[in-house]
Parts: sequence; C-alpha cells; structure tokens
Amino acid sequence: MPTRRAMLAGAAAFAAAPALVGWVPLNSKDPGHHAGHGTVSGQAAKTSTDGSSAASTGSPRTDSGHPANHAGHAGFAGGSVPPDRAGIDPTAILHDFDRGKTSTLPDGRTLREWDIVAVDKDFEIAPGVTFPGWSYNGRIPGPTLWAQEDDALRIHFTNAGAHLHTIHFHGIHRAEMDGTPGIGAGSIAPGQSFTYEFDATPFGTHLYHCHQSPLAPHIAKGLYGGFIIEPKEGRPKADNEMVMVMNGYNTDGGDDNEFYSVNGLPFHFMDFPVQVKQHELVRIHLINVLEYDPVNSFHIHGNFFHYYPTGTMLTPSEYTDTISQVQGQRGIVEIRFPYPGKYMFHAHKTEFAELGWMGFFEVSPS
Repeated sequence: MPTRRAMLAGAAAFAAAPALVGWVPLNSKDPGHHAGHGTVSGQAAKTSTDGSSAASTGSPRTDSGHPANHAGHAGFAGGSVPPDRAGIDPTAILHDFDRGKTSTLPDGRTLREWDIVAVDKDFEIAPGVTFPGWSYNGRIPGPTLWAQEDDALRIHFTNAGAHLHTIHFHGIHRAEMDGTPGIGAGSIAPGQSFTYEFDATPFGTHLYHCHQSPLAPHIAKGLYGGFIIEPKEGRPKADNEMVMVMNGYNTDGGDDNEFYSVNGLPFHFMDFPVQVKQHELVRIHLINVLEYDPVNSFHIHGNFFHYYPTGTMLTPSEYTDTISQVQGQRGIVEIRFPYPGKYMFHAHKTEFAELGWMGFFEVSPS
C-alpha cells in the first residue's frame, strides 16, 4: 500500500483538483464518488495468547481484490461516509454529553453512574474502507462523560471484546482506580467486569482511554473518549457547547495513519458543517488522542478564539487562531463569529487536513 505521503503526492498530480485536496462532497456528480460500496478491510489485528495485540499488516482492498485507490480524484474516491453507514455520527457526538444516572448520597453529594462496555466493531471510516475497531459502547470516540466538580463517580466497565482492556481516567484518584495493568484490578479479561470509583476532580477538560499494553494499538483502534468536569461555580453559559476529539486511523498496520478526523469520521464536517449562530458563544472541548503522530493542531479561518489549556483555569491563556496539542493534551476553545458564512477549521498540518481532518463552521445570521 502506498504511504500517506505518496497518496498526497498522487492527489497533487490532479491539475484540476479543487483547492481542498482530499474531499469530494457527498452530493458530488462525480460517477466515481462513493463507488466503493463493498467492504474494504485490512486483516484483523494479530493477537497473542495473553490478549495483547499488535496492529496487523495488509492493505485495504476492494471487492475485486485490487488495492484500494487512495489517490483518486482529489485524493480519495469520495468524501465522507454517511453516518448511518459508517456506524459513527460525528455531528451527534458534538453535543452528546452523557451525564450518567444520578442519585444522592447520604452526605448530599451527587453520585453519577455509567455503564461502559468494550466492544469489537467494524466501522466504515471512508468510502469502501472498513476499520476493525475496538470501541467503548460501540462508538469511536466513546461516550463523553460529564460530571460536576466533587461529584462521586462510578463507572461500571464490562469487557465484551476479545482482548484484555482497561479504562484509565485522566484526573486525580487512588492508584487502585487508575486502570493500569498490575495495579488494583489491572487488566480486565474478556467477559469480566470492574467498577471504577473516584471523585470528580480537578475540574477541566479531560479524557479516558485503554491503558493495556501494547498501548499504541489499544488507543489507536478506538478505545478513548472525553471526560468533562464542570467547575462548582460553573462557567459563563455557552450558547453552543460541544466536544471535538481529534484522532487518526492506521489502516495498513504501518507506523503512521492513513486517515485523520474529528469525532471519528474523516471529512464529515465538510459534508455536514457545524451549525452555529452569529455572535453566540461557542465553547469547544478540544481533545487530542492521535496516535502515531507526535503533535496535532486546530486552526480556524477568519477568526480568533480564547484558549484555556486543560480547562483547569477560568481565564484564558491566549487569544489566537491556531493551537497545538500533543497526545493527551486538551483544552477549551471559546469563540464568537462576528460575521455569517462558512468558515473552515482544520489541523494546521496540511497532511492531516488532506487526509480527513478538515471541516466547516456554518454561521447563520443572529
């Protein structure tokens, strides 16, 4: 299979290709658009007897047995996959904050409980390209858990997958609740369950992910999600609050990614722009879980935003149009759009953008 750089070089060879390399809209008249409806899949991950796994080799192939053509018109043979076919709906994930099942403890505090199940599931992440994912609750990224500072939390985890898994939460808690193999419950075997219990602290924008070895594939295959802790005193009310999880997909078993996305589906927000209103306060919990690449970034066109690293402070650190995050870094972006229209956002790494990490905000008049 050609490397991602070769794929981009092929895309650049199309003199008539649009400026936004790598994307053809869903309503394209191009007869080749979405031509690959058949399943295209690399081999399943190779797994050792102890449940450890390593990314497999093998190039995605079409039903005819030929290698998938990733260097077709404008980079790929079609834009995003419709969410109902993909098994992932990035637009729904934007606003899907799971507040759990709540009850009140004797000390008056709120107890929040969730059920999370690790499930092996195939996702069509690009037209004709099926990714054999490992997921929390059957989606990539997993559910965005929302709590308020100092709430008591219980996460009932069941491993319904074929490999050892854990859940490691970023935050402050006892070692036994850390989801680290060899400590406390450690690795959770297929068919087994464990309940993680800790308090919601500190407030901020956090994440959770599998911490089973080898770490890279256990994260890269989809076992991650957002974890938001609202400060006790709250924040200024946002008109539109959302979460964006930046990720990638290694589809050929190599040491890099062939696709990049926000909320799990490459190019989705090109076909389905994020809807916002002029002048409203838009708050974005931005989380980077990208594996195999050291740095990711977020850039907005035609505007600037305030940025709160990790979301643990109530005052912003900077006013900018571009920020970078290493894996596990996250923060809050707060932005208002003074003018209506369509404004692009994307990774300010052209390679990532051209392989799926790009989209639009569509601003309607207030």
